[in-house]
Amino acid sequence: MADNSATAHDTEAAPPTDSPAGVGIIVVSHSHRLAVAAVELAEQMVPDNPPPIRVAAGLDEETLGTDAAAVGSAIEELSGCSGILILVDLGSSILSAEMASEFVDPDLAARVRISPGPLVEGLVVAVVTASTGADLDAVAAQTADALAPKVQQINS
Repeated sequence: MADNSATAHDTEAAPPTDSPAGVGIIVVSHSHRLAVAAVELAEQMVPDNPPPIRVAAGLDEETLGTDAAAVGSAIEELSGCSGILILVDLGSSILSAEMASEFVDPDLAARVRISPGPLVEGLVVAVVTASTGADLDAVAAQTADALAPKVQQINS
């Protein structure tokens, strides 16, 4: 099983401290390449101050699928964050994220939220919002509403 927990730039998670970092983000996708591309796009929106992001996607860099153990590892890597938002692509990625939350310490799992927001638009909004220092509730709320501007423009 491949370690899919690094971002496109292989950034390291901050070690846990007494004053946790802001919101960390995990991208769970069936496609590693899709997840990495989405992270690259989102990071371009805040090149000087991206939040900690991890990718837990694909069974390896080429094989489609999700891996709850990889998601659990990503959660552990972001344990120093005050909150962790997980963005998912398709149904079974939700199951992997939920199962991963069961693998980690309950106190850490309590700081994890799975977003119903869209993967790409949601990730961009999550990265931008988290980069402002917003808390998990604010990042999650903005991410869940990430399609609203698109829907409004199309329906105009």
